[in-house]
Amino acid sequence: MMHFTCDHCGKELTPGEDQRFVVRIEACAAEDSQDLTEADLEEGHLQAVSEMLQEMEDEGLQFDEPAKTFRYDLCGECHKRFIHDPLGKEHLSKLYFSKN
Repeated sequence: MMHFTCDHCGKELTPGEDQRFVVRIEACAAEDSQDLTEADLEEGHLQAVSEMLQEMEDEGLQFDEPAKTFRYDLCGECHKRFIHDPLGKEHLSKLYFSKN
């Protein structure tokens, strides 16, 4: 028998008894396209591109970093919270002060 636990709260999930949701997340570099103009095509940009590539290499930036994928099992309650606030922004923005 397969054993599952919620990757957020740690609750044990029994197949056939507990609802289980699978969340898959893929993180990859965005490739923003820029519109080219006739002036862009007429200018020689080889030196500028070479300098940009050298700067990126010096800073340790990756050009072809592969996409990273993540997989999580969630119980019903954690799934509801995830759907409502996938990045957890609501939880992080709340400040909790002691009653001093």
